[in-house]
Amino acid sequence: MKKSILIIAIVVFGSCQNKSDKQFEKLEKMNWLIGQWENTTPEGYLTETWSKVNDSTFSGQAYFILKEKDTVHNETIILTQVNEELIYRPTVKGQNNDEPVDFKLTSDTENSFSFENPKHDYPQKIVYKKVNDKSLIATISGVQQGKSSSESYPMNKK
Repeated sequence: MKKSILIIAIVVFGSCQNKSDKQFEKLEKMNWLIGQWENTTPEGYLTETWSKVNDSTFSGQAYFILKEKDTVHNETIILTQVNEELIYRPTVKGQNNDEPVDFKLTSDTENSFSFENPKHDYPQKIVYKKVNDKSLIATISGVQQGKSSSESYPMNKK
Protein backbone atom coordinates (compact mmCIF):
# COMPACT_ATOMS: atom_id res chain seq x y z
CA MET A 1 0.00 0.00 0.00
CA LYS A 2 2.77 2.45 0.96
CA LYS A 3 4.56 1.60 -2.28
CA SER A 4 1.43 2.45 -4.32
CA ILE A 5 1.00 5.80 -2.57
CA LEU A 6 4.67 6.62 -3.15
CA ILE A 7 4.37 5.80 -6.88
CA ILE A 8 1.20 7.91 -7.20
CA ALA A 9 2.89 10.82 -5.39
CA ILE A 10 5.89 10.65 -7.72
CA VAL A 11 3.66 10.56 -10.83
CA VAL A 12 1.52 13.48 -9.58
CA PHE A 13 4.57 15.56 -8.63
CA GLY A 14 6.25 14.79 -11.94
CA SER A 15 3.21 15.78 -13.99
CA CYS A 16 2.78 19.02 -12.06
CA GLN A 17 6.43 19.87 -12.58
CA ASN A 18 6.22 19.24 -16.34
CA LYS A 19 3.10 21.39 -16.60
CA SER A 20 4.75 24.38 -14.91
CA ASP A 21 7.86 24.00 -17.07
CA LYS A 22 5.66 24.48 -20.17
CA GLN A 23 3.34 27.06 -18.65
CA PHE A 24 4.75 29.90 -20.78
CA GLU A 25 5.80 27.84 -23.77
CA LYS A 26 4.46 30.31 -26.38
CA LEU A 27 6.47 33.18 -24.91
CA GLU A 28 9.57 31.00 -24.53
CA LYS A 29 9.52 30.41 -28.30
CA MET A 30 10.31 34.11 -28.68
CA ASN A 31 13.41 34.13 -26.41
CA TRP A 32 15.47 34.88 -29.54
CA LEU A 33 13.90 38.38 -29.51
CA ILE A 34 15.69 39.39 -26.28
CA GLY A 35 18.47 41.90 -26.88
CA GLN A 36 19.03 45.10 -28.85
CA TRP A 37 18.05 45.29 -32.52
CA GLU A 38 18.84 48.20 -34.82
CA ASN A 39 18.81 49.52 -38.36
CA THR A 40 20.32 52.66 -39.83
CA THR A 41 18.64 54.02 -42.94
CA PRO A 42 19.14 57.21 -44.95
CA GLU A 43 16.16 58.64 -43.02
CA GLY A 44 17.45 57.83 -39.55
CA TYR A 45 18.09 55.26 -36.86
CA LEU A 46 15.69 52.56 -35.59
CA THR A 47 16.32 50.61 -32.41
CA GLU A 48 14.23 48.07 -30.55
CA THR A 49 15.38 46.61 -27.23
CA TRP A 50 13.79 43.59 -25.54
CA SER A 51 14.33 42.21 -22.04
CA LYS A 52 12.76 39.44 -19.98
CA VAL A 53 10.73 40.80 -17.06
CA ASN A 54 9.70 37.38 -15.73
CA ASP A 55 8.60 33.95 -17.00
CA SER A 56 5.38 35.35 -18.49
CA THR A 57 6.45 38.79 -19.74
CA PHE A 58 8.98 40.52 -22.01
CA SER A 59 9.35 44.28 -22.16
CA GLY A 60 10.31 46.20 -25.29
CA GLN A 61 11.30 49.77 -26.16
CA ALA A 62 11.30 51.05 -29.74
CA TYR A 63 12.60 54.37 -31.08
CA PHE A 64 12.95 55.84 -34.53
CA ILE A 65 15.14 58.95 -34.71
CA LEU A 66 15.35 61.06 -37.86
CA LYS A 67 18.82 62.27 -38.74
CA GLU A 68 19.62 65.47 -36.83
CA LYS A 69 16.12 65.53 -35.26
CA ASP A 70 14.41 64.45 -32.07
CA THR A 71 12.71 61.09 -31.58
CA VAL A 72 9.93 60.70 -34.11
CA HIS A 73 8.45 57.43 -32.90
CA ASN A 74 8.60 56.14 -29.34
CA GLU A 75 6.79 53.11 -28.01
CA THR A 76 6.90 50.71 -25.11
CA ILE A 77 5.77 47.14 -25.64
CA ILE A 78 4.70 44.39 -23.31
CA LEU A 79 4.73 40.86 -24.70
CA THR A 80 2.92 38.65 -22.24
CA GLN A 81 1.41 35.21 -22.04
CA VAL A 82 -1.88 35.01 -20.16
CA ASN A 83 -3.02 31.40 -19.88
CA GLU A 84 -2.74 30.06 -23.45
CA GLU A 85 -2.89 33.49 -25.10
CA LEU A 86 0.17 35.49 -26.19
CA ILE A 87 -0.51 39.24 -26.27
CA TYR A 88 1.57 41.98 -27.90
CA ARG A 89 0.65 45.24 -26.11
CA PRO A 90 2.28 48.41 -27.50
CA THR A 91 1.79 51.87 -26.05
CA VAL A 92 2.72 54.53 -28.60
CA LYS A 93 3.39 58.04 -27.34
CA GLY A 94 0.84 60.42 -28.88
CA GLN A 95 -1.51 57.68 -30.16
CA ASN A 96 -4.63 56.06 -28.68
CA ASN A 97 -4.61 58.59 -25.82
CA ASP A 98 -1.27 57.05 -24.75
CA GLU A 99 -3.15 53.85 -23.84
CA PRO A 100 -1.93 50.34 -24.73
CA VAL A 101 -3.57 48.39 -27.56
CA ASP A 102 -3.74 44.58 -27.46
CA PHE A 103 -2.79 42.43 -30.46
CA LYS A 104 -3.37 38.69 -30.01
CA LEU A 105 -1.17 35.97 -31.45
CA THR A 106 -2.96 34.55 -34.49
CA SER A 107 -0.24 32.34 -35.93
CA ASP A 108 3.25 31.20 -35.09
CA THR A 109 5.91 29.02 -36.57
CA GLU A 110 9.42 28.35 -35.33
CA ASN A 111 10.65 31.69 -36.71
CA SER A 112 7.58 33.85 -37.30
CA PHE A 113 4.92 35.32 -35.02
CA SER A 114 1.79 37.20 -36.17
CA PHE A 115 -0.31 39.36 -33.86
CA GLU A 116 -3.60 40.92 -34.93
CA ASN A 117 -6.22 43.41 -33.79
CA PRO A 118 -8.77 43.91 -36.61
CA LYS A 119 -10.47 46.75 -34.68
CA HIS A 120 -7.34 48.92 -34.46
CA ASP A 121 -7.08 51.84 -36.89
CA TYR A 122 -3.55 51.00 -38.12
CA PRO A 123 -1.81 48.66 -38.09
CA GLN A 124 -4.11 45.69 -37.71
CA LYS A 125 -1.31 43.14 -37.99
CA ILE A 126 2.23 42.97 -36.57
CA VAL A 127 4.66 40.22 -37.62
CA TYR A 128 8.11 39.39 -36.28
CA LYS A 129 10.15 37.07 -38.49
CA LYS A 130 13.51 35.71 -37.38
CA VAL A 131 15.77 35.56 -40.42
CA ASN A 132 18.72 34.15 -38.45
CA ASP A 133 20.30 34.62 -35.00
CA LYS A 134 21.47 38.13 -35.91
CA SER A 135 18.61 39.52 -38.02
CA LEU A 136 14.85 39.89 -38.02
CA ILE A 137 12.15 41.66 -39.98
CA ALA A 138 9.27 43.39 -38.19
CA THR A 139 6.30 44.14 -40.44
CA ILE A 140 3.18 46.16 -39.74
CA SER A 141 0.23 46.01 -42.11
CA GLY A 142 -3.46 46.63 -42.54
CA VAL A 143 -5.86 49.08 -44.07
CA GLN A 144 -4.98 52.74 -43.74
CA GLN A 145 -7.26 55.45 -45.15
CA GLY A 146 -9.13 52.81 -47.14
CA LYS A 147 -6.01 51.32 -48.77
CA SER A 148 -3.92 48.26 -47.96
CA SER A 149 -0.59 49.25 -46.49
CA SER A 150 2.50 47.41 -45.29
CA GLU A 151 5.82 48.56 -43.84
CA SER A 152 8.79 46.29 -43.10
CA TYR A 153 11.66 47.04 -40.75
CA PRO A 154 14.71 44.81 -41.08
CA MET A 155 16.93 44.90 -37.98
CA ASN A 156 20.24 43.41 -36.91
CA LYS A 157 21.14 42.31 -33.41
CA LYS A 158 23.76 44.50 -31.79
